[in-house]
Formats: sequence, C-alpha cells, structure tokens
Amino acid sequence: MTLIGGFVAQRTGDRRHLVLGFAAGLMLGVVVFDLLPEALRQAPGEVHGVPQALLMFAGGFLAIHVVERAVAIHRGHEGEYAEHTHGHHHAHGHTHPSGRQGIGLSAALALVGHSVMDGFAIGAAFQAGTTVGTVVAIAVVAHDFADGFNTYTITRLYGNNRRRALTLLAADAIAPVSGAAITLAFTIPEHLLGLYLGFFSGFLLYLATSDILPEAHSPHPSRNTLLCTLAGVGFMWLVIGFAN
Repeated sequence: MTLIGGFVAQRTGDRRHLVLGFAAGLMLGVVVFDLLPEALRQAPGEVHGVPQALLMFAGGFLAIHVVERAVAIHRGHEGEYAEHTHGHHHAHGHTHPSGRQGIGLSAALALVGHSVMDGFAIGAAFQAGTTVGTVVAIAVVAHDFADGFNTYTITRLYGNNRRRALTLLAADAIAPVSGAAITLAFTIPEHLLGLYLGFFSGFLLYLATSDILPEAHSPHPSRNTLLCTLAGVGFMWLVIGFAN
C-alpha cells in the first residue's frame, strides 16, 4: 500500500482527495470504536481522576505534534515553504539548495520512522487479540497509502532527485514489516499494552485530523470528501461489530 501511494504521487489524479478522505475515516473509526475501548479495558487504573490510557492518548497526540513541528512535516508548513522558495528565492536567496534537500530527507526519514511504529502497533495489537490486531492492521494499511504518497511528495518537493525519493519510498514500505517483526521477539505485559494502545490512539488521531483530512479537503470542494470520510467511519463500525 505504501508503494501504491508513492506510485499515485508520481501520477497525481483528481480523485486522490477521496481516497485520503476514506483513509482518514478508517483511522477515526479504529480509534473511537476499538483502540480506545481496548486500551481502557487493559489499563483501567487512574492518575488524579483520569484513566491512564486516556493520559497516554493525550501523550501520543502531543508527541507526534511535537515531532512534526520539529521536522516541518506538517502540510501547512510545506505550503508556506514552497510558496516562499518559488516566489521569493531568487529575490532574497535565503535558502540554500542543499538545505532544502536536507529538510526533505529529514521529513521523509521521520515518516519512515513512524512507519516502523505502525508495524510495531500491528504486532502489539495482535498480542491484545485477533480482533484488535485486524482492525489496527486495516487502519495502518489505509494510512500507509498516505505515508507512501507523502514520503515521495515531500522528498521531491524539497529538491531531491527521483532516485532518492524512490529509495526512501522503498524504506518506508519495508519499515512496517520490520516493526511488526520486532514484536515477535517478546510479549508485552497487558497493562503496558493498554498504555501503548492509548498512546497509539492519540498518534493515529493526530495523523487523521491534522495531516490527512486537511490535505484531502484543501484542493477540492469538501462534500464528496466528507462523504468518503463518513463511509470510512461507517465501514470500521461494521467491521468491528461483525468481528465482535
């Protein structure tokens, strides 16, 4: 799915926003209908009146927010950066080409790193149960399309050549498999697993709401994209309901 996302990025069509809208809906459905309930069941303890799993949920959301701010992945920053370099680069000369390439590589490598965590999430979720593992795998697969798309696009956006972009795309495709394989080496205690699922819920919600949905809605009218997002949420509701 990551490779498909990269392939689509090379041949951007007019329907990409619908696919991203549906993918965001899948991720929202997984967080609300499965990951958070499972996290609360496995880590029910409270800290100052708040369930530990929900504290980890907030921590996951904030952690990926801080990471994305640090490496300038967020789409809004990319747009501002692209506008500045294309419109004012020759007039001001503030940005060196090698600096632009470094930003693209840092952002793409951050995406590869979080793809490793996606794979780890699949393996950890299967330790919690087949149903949880299945829905997390569906969410990660849906998200990996956007990952592949963004890895290729970000690398190229900042002046890196096509070969380098394809190399990073391949690394991003291998990363989830590596992350899942890590979980074969050990079993996560139930309480820690609940905390991790809460953390990953926040991580996934951030990606859906702060990266994928804005990207899906920005270039097109929102109605059809919104319908695809609702369809994604409804689909996950059906999947989880049948699985249980």
